[in-house]
Amino acid sequence: MTGVALIDDHESVRLGLEAACARTEGLDVVFSGSSVTAYLDWRALSNARPAEVVVLDLTLGDGTTVTENVRRLVQDGSSVIIHSVADRPAAVREALAAGAAGIVSKSSPIDDVIAAVQAVSHGEPLNNVEWASAVDGDQAFADAQLSAREREVLRLYATGLPLKVVAERLGIAYSTAKENINRVRVKYVDVGRPAPTKVDLLRRAVEDGILTPIEDAGDA
Repeated sequence: MTGVALIDDHESVRLGLEAACARTEGLDVVFSGSSVTAYLDWRALSNARPAEVVVLDLTLGDGTTVTENVRRLVQDGSSVIIHSVADRPAAVREALAAGAAGIVSKSSPIDDVIAAVQAVSHGEPLNNVEWASAVDGDQAFADAQLSAREREVLRLYATGLPLKVVAERLGIAYSTAKENINRVRVKYVDVGRPAPTKVDLLRRAVEDGILTPIEDAGDA
């Protein structure tokens, strides 16, 4: 059972999502509220484990920033889906840079939101239209300026191949492949798009067009 938390200061939105989750096998709404602080306080008081997926409104009425909210939730152990209108690319980019898994527009059918929750709960990246539009429309979404070799190593590594296999495929030393991945991570940190895990590297590769969502190790 996937635990889902809904954080939005519009009760009607939460009620709609709660109803959709209730009729979806495998999803359990463990919290519904208007702020990240309320959610974390509930976690502390109930000693409940973190929700696997948090559906979070881009802008809450308590004065918190999207960066602050996403970081708190990710650090607490949850994956975060931004649920909002996708017409504020700077704020969307901010959320992605802070570690959000993706964005689903509030204008999307509710089944699309549920599908996004299920995908993220299985560790799959989101590459939906709202995300792509926000990134493409925002010139401040900084390019990490990867070299051709760094892009090659990232493309193969992000599909799931072990670094040793990546090195063998490219005909380079394991130490060279490792050095390339380390440089890739540093470059993404430098442009405010950190990628500390392999899943994060996959997200960055998809965002930058190095990898398409349908590619996997078998296609590489």
